[in-house]
Amino acid sequence: MTDFAIGMVSLLAMGTLVLGGLYVPIALILCSFVGVWAIKGTPLLAAKMLGLAANDAISSYFFGVVPVFVLMGFLVSESGMGRDAFDVANATFKRIKGGLGVGTIAANAIFAAITGISIASAAVFTKLAVPELRRHGYSPRYSVGVVAGSSVLGMLIPPSLLMILYGLLAEQSIGDLFLAGVVPGLLLALLFAVGTILMAYLTPGFIGRSLSSGGDTMPISEAASKGLPIALLIGLVLGGLYMGFFTPVEAGAVGVAGALIIGVAKRRLSLAALWRVLVETGLITAAISFLIIAAQMYSRMLSFSGVPAEFGSMVAGADMGMLSIILLYVVVVVLFGMILDSSSIMLILVPLMLPVMTDLQVDLVWFGVITVIAVEIGLLTPPFGISVYVIKSTLNDPDISLKDIFVGAAPFALMMVICLGLVIAFPVIATGLLGR
Repeated sequence: MTDFAIGMVSLLAMGTLVLGGLYVPIALILCSFVGVWAIKGTPLLAAKMLGLAANDAISSYFFGVVPVFVLMGFLVSESGMGRDAFDVANATFKRIKGGLGVGTIAANAIFAAITGISIASAAVFTKLAVPELRRHGYSPRYSVGVVAGSSVLGMLIPPSLLMILYGLLAEQSIGDLFLAGVVPGLLLALLFAVGTILMAYLTPGFIGRSLSSGGDTMPISEAASKGLPIALLIGLVLGGLYMGFFTPVEAGAVGVAGALIIGVAKRRLSLAALWRVLVETGLITAAISFLIIAAQMYSRMLSFSGVPAEFGSMVAGADMGMLSIILLYVVVVVLFGMILDSSSIMLILVPLMLPVMTDLQVDLVWFGVITVIAVEIGLLTPPFGISVYVIKSTLNDPDISLKDIFVGAAPFALMMVICLGLVIAFPVIATGLLGR
């Protein structure tokens, strides 16, 4: 059996194991080990090569961005900044028809800019926004749909854990990826907001027919006390990063210090809460480390088998244009999103596509933004839709089914498709701030 055939059999076996329910990193490691063993002819050499891959995967200094940004996100969530962002955004947009929905989107965008974790956004705003939306006349489906839709902003607006994972897989600057995600993230938030206002006028049956304003007027002093700490933290982390004062790791560490100071100053961080945050950070970091190690092993097995090179030659021989390949790739990513979580999709597809994109001289930062948006669409599509399941488990309301959440999220998934199309058609949306 040729090396290429072994690589293809390994891919097929991995897909079978994943669909059979095996944890994706374990499937990757198992198939990578067996594949290298078959190619090199000795299990000892396969074990050594995969051991080196494991060491190389997380020994880099830049891997430090993972624990610091995860820790910052949990500190921000625990200190109640999500509630503060929601209160300020709601007070700002409440006079617009559909304004509480717009406020929810704005608050999620702000929260995304200091956490980068979509699941955290989904959990926090399910508790904060859904009861308020229901109380002010919004329909159940829209109430959960807007939370599901806007929660995915955490994967695009920096800092984003998915951007970090892509940067480590593709060996691209995480700072450049963060910067490239700013305009597409704001564009997506704008599309969500405009879409909400249009639905309030055009489809009142879906969004709610008798919408009331989102509460009493907030005094300027209260708005400042709630909004200023958030603005300072965002400015400190992202401003310092983009102006070159900090590396991504240093920016995350500064953000941790800032979030900790704000949480203590607001008296919202007890010792028990801090311990819980540290434990959760350790668990998430360990899980991401395992994912990255598995991806590095998988990438090396693919390189040994020659599958990416052969795949690139097949694409070149098929005389397909770059746009056709990108569109086909996006369709595959969205389809994968119906059965796999976002990290698994990137672990499987990015190493396979990177050589092809490199041969086509595609800007890998732009390709990363496209990948993240396409993966985000999968967070809202059945049957997997992880953000939908997080909302369902957090809400714990028997009157709102999974179907209701998927239906409510459908308009936002469509707006994401529009945003993705704009980024593909006009790469400057993603690369303009980089000067490319």
